Amino acid sequence: MTRRTDWAEYDACPGAPREPGSGDGVGPARGGDERPDGGPYGSGGADGEGRHRGGRAGRGGEGGRRSGRGGRRRGFGEPSAQDEGTSSSSRAEKGESSGDPAERARAICLRLLTGTPRTRKQLADALSKREIPDDVAEEVLSRFEEVGLINDSAFADAWVESRHHGRGLARRALVQELRTKGVDSTLIDEAVSQLDSEREEATAHDLVARKLRSTRGLDRDKRIRRLAGMLARKGYPQGMALRVVRQALEEEGEDTEFLGDADEDL
Repeated sequence: MTRRTDWAEYDACPGAPREPGSGDGVGPARGGDERPDGGPYGSGGADGEGRHRGGRAGRGGEGGRRSGRGGRRRGFGEPSAQDEGTSSSSRAEKGESSGDPAERARAICLRLLTGTPRTRKQLADALSKREIPDDVAEEVLSRFEEVGLINDSAFADAWVESRHHGRGLARRALVQELRTKGVDSTLIDEAVSQLDSEREEATAHDLVARKLRSTRGLDRDKRIRRLAGMLARKGYPQGMALRVVRQALEEEGEDTEFLGDADEDL
């Protein structure tokens, strides 16, 4: 007989929202958020008989390569590729078909949180689309926050760290992304404050250094436009972008005096 989902399950898992590949037995997300590159999380493993959890036989018996170890690593917000926690997923699916709006709301949230963190706004939008009454959604979401399954502050911190390291995004771009996720402005400011100007500029230098080789052979103006444009798309201020590009080109012997002193407020 299928066990009814209750709040005891959530109280057993206090703290920050589950991270992908944390080994908590929760299956892959069925809903989709975009897949940002960045700080990787590990993926699943193999059972004691050397077989994948999906049922395929492993290679080489006990001495063979374990399927889950050393597999492809995922970025922040990317759902797991392993079929783990099937029973939990089944309970969530059955809960969604329940006639009780609160039970349906809990099941929807659990399914969406399986494998990837979500903000409260993202879950609220999902409940609204499924026609969950506002008062029921508010109660369920508040309860999820109480037990730590929703934590917008932790989400924002992890997003900034992952997207800055993985994609080289600057504070301006990170702020915009977190706003689209529905994160409160105060929490956004706290999260992006971990990136000071020195760290941001160091990342800009690394990005230009990696891109510089592909621009060799182009005329000077085109190189400047291409390199500065790359930084601008990642949210770097125009002044900082021009300064970093000028320094990189000067190291290659290019004449950049015509650029003058870049103003970061431009």
